[in-house]
Amino acid sequence: MPKHAYLSASASHRWLACPPSAKLCAQEEDKSSEFAMQGTCAHELGQYLVEKALGKAVTDPTDELSYYDAEMQEAAEGYAAFVMEQIAAAKELCEDPLVCVEQTLDFSKWVEHGFGTGDCVIVADDLLQIIDLKYGIGVLVSASGEDGSGNSQLKCYALGALDTFGDLYDIRRIRLTIYQPRRDNVDSFDLTVEELLNWANTVLAPTAKLAYEGKGEFRAGDHCQFCKIKATCRKRAEYSTELAKYDFKAPPVLTPAEIAEILTRVDNLVSWAEDIKTYALHQAMKGEKYPNFKLVEGRSIRKFRDEAKVASVVTAAGYDPYEKKLLGITAMTKQLGKKKFDELLSEFVVKPQGKPVLVPVTDKRAEYSTAKNDFSEKE
Repeated sequence: MPKHAYLSASASHRWLACPPSAKLCAQEEDKSSEFAMQGTCAHELGQYLVEKALGKAVTDPTDELSYYDAEMQEAAEGYAAFVMEQIAAAKELCEDPLVCVEQTLDFSKWVEHGFGTGDCVIVADDLLQIIDLKYGIGVLVSASGEDGSGNSQLKCYALGALDTFGDLYDIRRIRLTIYQPRRDNVDSFDLTVEELLNWANTVLAPTAKLAYEGKGEFRAGDHCQFCKIKATCRKRAEYSTELAKYDFKAPPVLTPAEIAEILTRVDNLVSWAEDIKTYALHQAMKGEKYPNFKLVEGRSIRKFRDEAKVASVVTAAGYDPYEKKLLGITAMTKQLGKKKFDELLSEFVVKPQGKPVLVPVTDKRAEYSTAKNDFSEKE
């Protein structure tokens, strides 16, 4: 198999947890999703705004962006403002900090052909900052990572930056920051250079070697979400179907410990089942036959062939073909712009108390008080 950079920093969370998945994923066709393309556009816009704020002669890319809208503009402006704040803070540590935007970072000293692109790298004497813009809204990204030792993608970038600039600066501290505007998530994690290098030498490098060679053990878990072989992976199937040992007894028959174990897996089970259904449908569309199943035309609902013509005919008949509905907060913000929205409507916006949700204890939200809720209901 030819050598190429399939051990990407962005996928490190997956291949560090499940090394042999890297080689299998590399054999699958790359399919860019709409969400990925939105992220690319947001990064281009963010890069432009940061470089413009730094005084560089840059060209506004908005006319060329496929997914540009007011929400993306607001997110990119917030990102650029945050970066400039960090640069201003860095100038308090040294007169002229190094600032690199969309910097190629090579961490191949630890990962075969490993490289990636750092959205923003700031070096101020002993402090190295890696700032990563996450435009996605589906998954909340943590700077501390799953194990609390730091986000693996950003640590790979930090290694690349350290390898590039370490001889020029006496870097001792690393700060990893996730800027995820659509989730109101700005999260930072600090570690020392010694801690980073220890992780690189004892965890990253040996695991990357296994992954590059297609060796190691398959392991299923949350990291399966963006895996290209998630629908057909046997280990994920085994992991998901382990729930069958409970024979799907009624919840009152299960102990709290058993229920807790099921809760840790049930979301993955539902996700796995949907992935299987989606994969099987796509394969059936290509001619694959599955025992006891057949491909049929699904149900559909009636719709107008030409909505403009329908509106014209109904209007001519003396009726109003449209319904009027107040825009929601997100749509209204897009229409007015955040500043104008806040100026006109902030006093009318309320945030009702959220419904109770059962989450792992690692969730950062404060625990819901059932006693307080009981009291309020008695009131």
